[in-house]
Amino acid sequence: MEEIKFNDLGAQYRALKKDIDAAITNVIADSRFISGPQVEQLEAELCAYTGRKYCVTCGNGTDALRMPLMAWGIKPGDAVFVPAFTFYASSEVISLCGATPVFVDSCPDTFNMDPEDLKKKIAEVKVTRKLVPRAIIAVDLFGQPAQFPEISQIAEENHLLLLEDGAQGFGGRIGEAHACSFGNASATSFFPAKALGCYGDGGAVFTDDPELYALLKSIRVHGKGSMKYENVRVGINSRLDTLQAAILLPKLHAFPKEDDHRNRAAQRYTEALKDKFHTPVVRSGYHSSFGYFTLRAENEAERTRAIDTLKAAGVPSIIYYPCPLHLQKVYAPLGYQVGSLPVAEKLAKTVFSLPMHGYISDETIDYICKVLQKL
Repeated sequence: MEEIKFNDLGAQYRALKKDIDAAITNVIADSRFISGPQVEQLEAELCAYTGRKYCVTCGNGTDALRMPLMAWGIKPGDAVFVPAFTFYASSEVISLCGATPVFVDSCPDTFNMDPEDLKKKIAEVKVTRKLVPRAIIAVDLFGQPAQFPEISQIAEENHLLLLEDGAQGFGGRIGEAHACSFGNASATSFFPAKALGCYGDGGAVFTDDPELYALLKSIRVHGKGSMKYENVRVGINSRLDTLQAAILLPKLHAFPKEDDHRNRAAQRYTEALKDKFHTPVVRSGYHSSFGYFTLRAENEAERTRAIDTLKAAGVPSIIYYPCPLHLQKVYAPLGYQVGSLPVAEKLAKTVFSLPMHGYISDETIDYICKVLQKL
């Protein structure tokens, strides 16, 4: 058995080497390293894939989340509702705008934001009147879109803006609607570990709103106006490099095939491990892109045994995420206590993710499953 990689980017490169090498060579030969034609081409193709009207690429996934909040004028005194069980960037962007994250518990089956708990948290904020409810950030965790039919209705009923955090969800679907097509705006990340990743940092924002699109393009380049040296608002410097756009294009073209492979791999894992652990639940009518394959153990001790056994057998595993956001030290001033969001807290103690990518072999999956079946 060869070395098992958690996400084998080398296998992907070998499969796409000809196209990736040619794309890189073309950028270097043309020497348009910033805002080259590949950036605009990528934006157009991402719109075609997701079904959105507009796409603004940027420097990373965190900026992709932050830019819509800046455009909407999210500010101190505002409340933005966000799941507690996700990566820190989802709430960090709220804090960067000076607003207050209000953490929402998770669904125990999909691990995504619980719409019922979201309703409760919105009602609590309205009753206390210490914050002004402004927006919701719903995260597509591990490849499966959040429950946008329900969450969109909640947002509309409460006059809240809705931002889809599709950093892990690209390729997921609800019916025929693709991830990154939900909400007033959506964001994704092209961090190398993502299902669609570049060779560095990168991100994109999507919307159907032409006014928001214009604001996002301005914010992306130092709040520029009609030309580079006219600045009409405070912005940031967050352009996607031409090299990264060029690398992403062949990866985007290969994405449907890789998505099929990851789903077959997920099914193979599930069939072998469903009687041993809680395997991923994909809701009826939903499609997961399975950027990650995440199991849930019964308790923390069982998870520790599983991870230790995998490590001894040469199998990498990662815990996404070991501490829910409401219990992170940075948010201690908000006053959350252990037990505040019980589902998120239990998930943090019991989940672990196995190797998954668009080129993982059946032999590798079977080996990993045999290791875990011996527990």
